[in-house]
Amino acid sequence: MSAQFSYKAPRTYIAKYTDVVPTIDGIANEASWESVAFSDYFIDIEGLKQPKFKTQMKMLWDKDYIYIFAQLEEPHVWGTLKKRDTIIFHNNDFEIFIDPDGDAHNYYEFEFNTLNTLWDLFITRPYRDGAITINDYNATNIKSAVHVSGTLNDPSDVDKGWSIEIAMPLSAFKTSYFENINLSDTFWRINFSRVNWDFQLDNGTYQRRTNEKGEHLPEYNWVWSPQGVVAMHQPETWGYVYFTEEMEDQSFSIPEDEHIKWYLFELHNALKNKIIDIEKVGRQKEILNKTITPQFDSHKTGYNIWVESPFTKKTIIINQHGKIMVK
Repeated sequence: MSAQFSYKAPRTYIAKYTDVVPTIDGIANEASWESVAFSDYFIDIEGLKQPKFKTQMKMLWDKDYIYIFAQLEEPHVWGTLKKRDTIIFHNNDFEIFIDPDGDAHNYYEFEFNTLNTLWDLFITRPYRDGAITINDYNATNIKSAVHVSGTLNDPSDVDKGWSIEIAMPLSAFKTSYFENINLSDTFWRINFSRVNWDFQLDNGTYQRRTNEKGEHLPEYNWVWSPQGVVAMHQPETWGYVYFTEEMEDQSFSIPEDEHIKWYLFELHNALKNKIIDIEKVGRQKEILNKTITPQFDSHKTGYNIWVESPFTKKTIIINQHGKIMVK
């Protein structure tokens, strides 16, 4: 079990506060953008291979928005989908996944193509745990712009790539009308993905490449924080974005209790995949030089696995649907 479900620590990024609202034009040339660092280069989703084209992102925030800028190297910038909430990843795209409270449920997905067409949706839980996808969700007041370094949909030349700038309204993540979201000194579970396709030209128009049977070749999935498998809908392996108002460079360490949550997901996934049985859930496990002993409680609608944290004394629970609760 440990070999199959042993997670590496996700990547982290420190998002700094800005008191100057950037212009959303797809070009991050303001002083506020130039003062913050790019992320690590994206890697293949399994974390094993370097992508053939480079991708990086950077972030800022203020009291009303999270700002995201991404730069994507691409010698052939193309896009065909113009209608909102179509399946945008059938084009090359840039994707954002956000789980504000880190419970691995009730999270958000945003996809943008080179035409700045958006697909935004709300997902109640990962697909492996019986997701209900709310495609009618709309992130009201979201702003975005794409800049192409080259020529869009022109196969006669070679482009440098494209960039996208996004202002994500905090109001889009409110769970009640009166909620006030304060990001200062908090972290969210976030990941970024880039879907890229091999292409072919049909009468001079870009299309996804097909094989001799007419089947589309598989896409490339390049991500900021590797998932370990070809599956973006694993919120427990997304990265950690820490929001600070400090202007000076800071470090951020993933809290100890997060390591316990990763192990609870190991147990949950191993049970679902019948790799272990219930009796093995309660084996002692050493995490960051502390010993934990998971407890298993069965009830009429499923189960809970829980641990009392030796770090914070909080009770950390995962249920049969893979939802994390902390009490």
